Amino acid sequence: MSQSADNIQPCYPLFEQDEYQDLFRSKRALEEGHDQKRVQEVFEWTTTQEYQDLNFKREALTVDPAKACQPLGAVLCSLGFSNTLPYVHGSQGCVAYFRTYFSRHFKEPIACVSDSMTEDAAVFGGNNNMNSGLENAAALYKPEMIAVSTTCMAEVIGDDLHAFIGNAKKDGHVPEDMPIPFAHTPSFIGSHVTGWDNMFEGVAKTLNDPNKPAAPGTRQKLNVVTGFETYLGNYRVIKRMMAQMGVACSILSDPSEVLDTPADGHYRMYAGGTSQQEMREAGDAIDTLLLQPWHLTKTKKVVQELWNQPATDVAVPIGLDATDKLLMTISSLTGKPIADSLTQERGRLVDMMIDSHTWLHGKRFALYGDPDFLMGMTQFLMELGCEPTTVLCHNGNKRWMKAMKKILADSPYGQEAEVYINCDLWHFRSLMFTNKPDFMIGNSYGKFIQRDTLAKGEQFEVPLIRLGFPIFDRHHLHRQATWGYEGAMTILTTLVNAVLEKLDRDTMKLGKTDYNFDLIR
Repeated sequence: MSQSADNIQPCYPLFEQDEYQDLFRSKRALEEGHDQKRVQEVFEWTTTQEYQDLNFKREALTVDPAKACQPLGAVLCSLGFSNTLPYVHGSQGCVAYFRTYFSRHFKEPIACVSDSMTEDAAVFGGNNNMNSGLENAAALYKPEMIAVSTTCMAEVIGDDLHAFIGNAKKDGHVPEDMPIPFAHTPSFIGSHVTGWDNMFEGVAKTLNDPNKPAAPGTRQKLNVVTGFETYLGNYRVIKRMMAQMGVACSILSDPSEVLDTPADGHYRMYAGGTSQQEMREAGDAIDTLLLQPWHLTKTKKVVQELWNQPATDVAVPIGLDATDKLLMTISSLTGKPIADSLTQERGRLVDMMIDSHTWLHGKRFALYGDPDFLMGMTQFLMELGCEPTTVLCHNGNKRWMKAMKKILADSPYGQEAEVYINCDLWHFRSLMFTNKPDFMIGNSYGKFIQRDTLAKGEQFEVPLIRLGFPIFDRHHLHRQATWGYEGAMTILTTLVNAVLEKLDRDTMKLGKTDYNFDLIR
């Protein structure tokens, strides 16, 4: 039973040993667990239409939400600014959750602090915690800016961040001239994308003087706001495409360096990021493009009202058509022609789509994730001739659902699709049994749904294709791109090879199904 230095095993296959199996049986007996027959009966029932009807009547319970909480998004936004320390006004456990969540996805240490509110702060308020926390953070970590967000505890008791930060500066806990943007980010409403939007608004309002009018167009450049985006390759794709067109560009909140630092013997708490100067000059750009407009509602107000820019409509650049439209918009705004190298890249993508069309056409996909990701991914699937069956967005609103339904209705490939908002992954699990697709697309949490569908029988399995956030159980996918022509190539490669891999698995039985176990696909 015990490990030895000569034969160290992980829990699988270690727990397959008889000693551990005996322990498991004793544990079930002690807990008076149901026998396997009863467990199987209940499992089978949870795969039925009857259970789905009951499942969708839930009102006061969420099971496995397909979203995270607001402060998580605020922390990611904060990490995108140069020499900026994310600071969470709340309990230590909350900030530990945010740091580990990102660490598991990016495989990087995440710099973020809290003022460790406890029971006394919940009764008397967190002003003292804020004073000490800001003073310690500034002294120990020497940031140029501290970005403050809140958790449930601070919001429930009504802590006033504007007053607290003002008092901390007045009483000498932090320098008067240190920028300390803040955002109220209660976890019990909204989601991670809302928190990102709120934090960006806080940074923009802190670094831009409302009494000093912006002068759009005086700087011949474009601003780009990505929103909550965890594919680091996407930041690099946008910069590359802009450079190829000769367009000066500032990505406002760019965490791609601090979340992908090299292992060269030097720890970098701060790396890269958007400078304060870039944010102060943002209002003088030609325009600001919001690449995930469905969750950047407050950011759009900042662009239009504080910077006096139009915030020209664009959509998340996933797939062929959306990337075409983004590049044409950039060309129209700047007068710069689309680079020949990008035209060539587009042609390669089209060639890939033609090559893979026979394998993807008519394949059925169910998706879950954030509003903009789902909008872009669904459109690209239909460009490939795939058929979305279920589109589930826990943090989508009714306007988004109406727009999504119109996109699906306008394509012959979207006629059978069903759209769900305010639904979680337990709802999604039911749908995978009653409206089985060929594949599902989503984050790592979908692996449990794949396991459950397989448990009913091989013919019921719905394989998971990992696209979205978070990806905990695979490595380095976050470094890839999903935007632009390059990102579309990555997605297309992922999709078609998942189809071919499943075909190989289905036709691998010797002398039974291997009549289609071909070398060439």
